[in-house]
Amino acid sequence: MRKMISIFVIALTFTLTGNAQDKMKTETKATVVSLEQTKGEFTQKKLTLKEGKYIFEIANNNVGHKVGFVLVPKGKDASKPENHIKTAYVTKVVENNTKETSKVTTLTKGEYVYFCPMNPTPQYTLIVE
Repeated sequence: MRKMISIFVIALTFTLTGNAQDKMKTETKATVVSLEQTKGEFTQKKLTLKEGKYIFEIANNNVGHKVGFVLVPKGKDASKPENHIKTAYVTKVVENNTKETSKVTTLTKGEYVYFCPMNPTPQYTLIVE
């Protein structure tokens, strides 16, 4: 009798763990948005995306020094780090002639601005429909 109960508990635990893993895989799917920086600018001046999860891939195309990426809801003071969407930061500064990515960032409908404070670049528009 005790063996049957133990087997049942192990099987139930395995089923719950499997479902949790499937849910995690579904929740972390994201679209990669590739952006390129050259000296003083992004080559993509405006982006339009749908609501969803994104990973920003930032390429440093011979800028000559490290670059980064900042995303801020439009209308918020971009000079204040507390207004930045932290998950959109690249996980490591982008060395010359390399690429780095951000964490998964969930975007909802609205307007945002993106820029590089290290390059520095103008602020560009990102619209989420």
